[in-house]
Amino acid sequence: MSIPMNVEQRTIGTKGALRQLRESGKVPGVVYGKQLAAPAAVALEEKQVLALLRSHPNAVLDLDIPGAGKQPVMISEVQREPLSRRLLHIDMRQINMNEEVRTQVRIDFVGEANGVGQGGILQVLLHELEVECLPGSIPEALEINVADLELGHSLLVRDVRPPSGVKVLSDPEQVVVTVLAPQKELTEEEAEAAEVERVEAESRSEEAQMHEVDFA
Repeated sequence: MSIPMNVEQRTIGTKGALRQLRESGKVPGVVYGKQLAAPAAVALEEKQVLALLRSHPNAVLDLDIPGAGKQPVMISEVQREPLSRRLLHIDMRQINMNEEVRTQVRIDFVGEANGVGQGGILQVLLHELEVECLPGSIPEALEINVADLELGHSLLVRDVRPPSGVKVLSDPEQVVVTVLAPQKELTEEEAEAAEVERVEAESRSEEAQMHEVDFA
């Protein structure tokens, strides 16, 4: 399923012209693709683009490109102003619906981990994964159920079960999410004992280094 989006042809001009375009509520963009005689300079409604990036950042867009007709495209790069995060420019690529593409898909975590109920802390290390599939098969998100995750246990990329036709390309051994055990607060006596052990360990290490020098 593709999402229709309105675009207008624009003339590549000066920085002042681009500033005026943005002030009118539009975002400059360029569409690249094999089916295009040349990259197409377009303008998009900023509100439409922002809504799309929030809800369907990997969606296939149905654009009526001036001079090329309706084409399926995907957003390939988004440029933002560093401080305000306002949209500055959008790059898009025309795609073939019968050829696989690579893209990033967000991860949705479902359920409450058993380990959290035991006082643990759920730590998320990956928020999205790289996948490869046909454009029409790109999932909105990859769902991971963490309900059975115990204290000290983790789920890896290889534990993710993507939909049929979707291949996960991210490193299978990467940790996606883990449940950290709660840190124990040491009593005064335990803290003193730990400090004594640390000093003794440092002393033994220094002695070992001296022996290594002696025998060199």
